[in-house]
Amino acid sequence: MKRRSKLLAIATSTVIVGTLGVIGVTSALAATAGPITGLGGKCVDVASASTANGTAVQLYDCNGSAAQTWTVGNSDNSIKSLGKCLDVAAAGTASGAKVQLYDCNGTAAQKWTPSNGTLVNAGSGKCLDATGQSSANGNQLQIWTCTTAANQKWTLPGGGSTPTDPPTTTTPPSSGLNPNVAPGGNFNLGVWQLQLPVGSPGSPTTISSSRLKGANGYQDGYFFTDKTDGSMTFWAPEKGVTTPNSNYARSELREMNASGSAADWRLAGTHRLTATLRATQITKNVAVGQVHLGSGGPSTKPLLELYYRANGDIYIGVEISPAGGQNLHKVGNVPIGTKWNYVIGISGGNRINLTVNGSSTSYPIPSSFNQYGMYFKAGSYNQSSSDSTTNGARVAFYGLTVSHSGTRAGHGRVRSGGRPGAPG
Repeated sequence: MKRRSKLLAIATSTVIVGTLGVIGVTSALAATAGPITGLGGKCVDVASASTANGTAVQLYDCNGSAAQTWTVGNSDNSIKSLGKCLDVAAAGTASGAKVQLYDCNGTAAQKWTPSNGTLVNAGSGKCLDATGQSSANGNQLQIWTCTTAANQKWTLPGGGSTPTDPPTTTTPPSSGLNPNVAPGGNFNLGVWQLQLPVGSPGSPTTISSSRLKGANGYQDGYFFTDKTDGSMTFWAPEKGVTTPNSNYARSELREMNASGSAADWRLAGTHRLTATLRATQITKNVAVGQVHLGSGGPSTKPLLELYYRANGDIYIGVEISPAGGQNLHKVGNVPIGTKWNYVIGISGGNRINLTVNGSSTSYPIPSSFNQYGMYFKAGSYNQSSSDSTTNGARVAFYGLTVSHSGTRAGHGRVRSGGRPGAPG
């Protein structure tokens, strides 16, 4: 009799396990507590760790506190922290409705379903969204029409898009880039300096190459590794600190020498900037690559700028003279969100050679530029301004390489590079 009971117990366990294998682990078993991470590697955070109803839920640097500990996989599809629920304010359903902490009440405004890395709100059918695609500390979360953008991607406790998913690191992104390191872990940033759209008026903050280098190098809400595909991402809002000679904010790399001095190469020789990239947000127009004038005269103009427009058109702007004025030439069209690549080349001291997605064009360099040193720039130099901190240009790079041969500012033959441009 004892043996029969034991066998029955084993058989019953087998049925239960088999049933779970068919229908999935129940919510009670799947409930997991821990941080929810999103854009820029930041954590979903209850502002000031307050438990008051209506407290903003925001992005913030991860710190392991209770205000960043969320229980997901609950039987009622709620997401909880500090004893309260993640809630859409006033049960709003419109894009832009803010998300807050509130007493748990079982309404659809507090029900969230993980789906392909997003969190879909039951009441609105919209996704949890980092406002303005910004990962700045204090950026309050909202709901928005679901897209494939990185500001709607969330890693839940347990490391996956649902509590029982395997950690995201088990399947590397197709880009081949590591999404779990700073940009300096995927790209050689020892030959770049970063300019940010913050700082004092007329004096934007710059980050040196020594701080950018390595897997634990610098990143923030304007310059970061995208957690979904490992891309080096630049965010430039329309409202931001600018240089004295520009009305537009930028999150952009400026070429440096390996020694840490500013690059200032001469037109003689061969110089190339190669990139693979895509724009994921844009208001009007963004410069994604430049050859800029350095020493040798009073001009602060670029020799050329490569522009990507909101309708997908790609233009090169070639300066007429150091005094100013640009000739614009359309060189391609790529829909927003689509990868493309470019090579900006200077050869023979008098030609600009541009290749966009395999199609090449060439432009003469006026002799009036011969007296100047040059340097490359790449990133998101937004070409529109307003009082908005949510409108702007967000550009993701999958490859960025600089190379030089011949004379470079008296340093002879040199080469400096980053990760080669990945296939488009």
